[in-house]
Amino acid sequence: MDQEIKLFGGTSNPGLTVEVCQYLGVQPGKILAKTFSDGEIQVEIGENIRGRDVFVIQSTCTPVNDNLMQLLIIMDAMRRASAERITAVIPYYGYSRQDRKVKPRVPISAKLVADLITTAGAHRVVSMDLHAGQIQGYFNIPVDNIFAAPILLKYIQNNLQDHLVIISPDAGGVERARAFAKRLDASLAIIDKRREAPNVSRAMNIIGEVKGKTAIILDDMVDTAGTLTQAAVALKDRGAGSVHACCTHPVLSGPCIERIEASPIDTLVVANTIPLTERAKKCHKIIVLSIAELLGETIKRCHNSHSVSTLFV
Repeated sequence: MDQEIKLFGGTSNPGLTVEVCQYLGVQPGKILAKTFSDGEIQVEIGENIRGRDVFVIQSTCTPVNDNLMQLLIIMDAMRRASAERITAVIPYYGYSRQDRKVKPRVPISAKLVADLITTAGAHRVVSMDLHAGQIQGYFNIPVDNIFAAPILLKYIQNNLQDHLVIISPDAGGVERARAFAKRLDASLAIIDKRREAPNVSRAMNIIGEVKGKTAIILDDMVDTAGTLTQAAVALKDRGAGSVHACCTHPVLSGPCIERIEASPIDTLVVANTIPLTERAKKCHKIIVLSIAELLGETIKRCHNSHSVSTLFV
């Protein structure tokens, strides 16, 4: 196998691709992606990749289906161009919330997407903060699920230090929140949330002491921000001194920005797994941290067959 990394980027997050290439000291691979007038996607790899170890960065964010289809077509083109190994680097894994059957006659779409990615030609997948850890088991190829924790922890340690309490917005996020609380020597609280419908939730109660403390709501993604903003109101009602939020994936759909701006949240810290919309860029409460160095180091270690887990010790 040729020792030079070949890194290509889809159209979902070109800025992140450029940052990762700068960290690795390589040029972005030449790729042309076009869309026909009827919506069909066409891809052409603009350089020789025969026998190469290739990586393609593509978040399956909005428009989710277009970005997913483009990723599949790119990998098929790479496979047919005789790439030795193809790694799909998916900072944000779309359909990850559909990871199990929550009621009769519904799909497990996260598993379907895993099958599509494998069939298209991926030999390995790198993703970040999967919504559900069991998604790794939906693949029959190696999956590296990396975490934005080192970046978020560094930000908190440098900017939010006094009387911290880490808030889990639901029972499913307790393990993540507990790990952060332990690293920060902070206390832990949990929001008792009742979900009435998809993208609709209501914060009911707070388990833990938050009065007079700096509350940090921790989650893997923020979508419509219903849970986040209701939790912030509940925390303020319980006497929290200030409320901040840290989320890896800024999905930020629907009325999210308006809700954040009208809420008592002081700052919303996110990673650049998904590029912000123009409207989101204008929100003064949103702070974006780059995952380029972490992602680039992961790619380098995968290429050289070195340990990735040691990044998170």
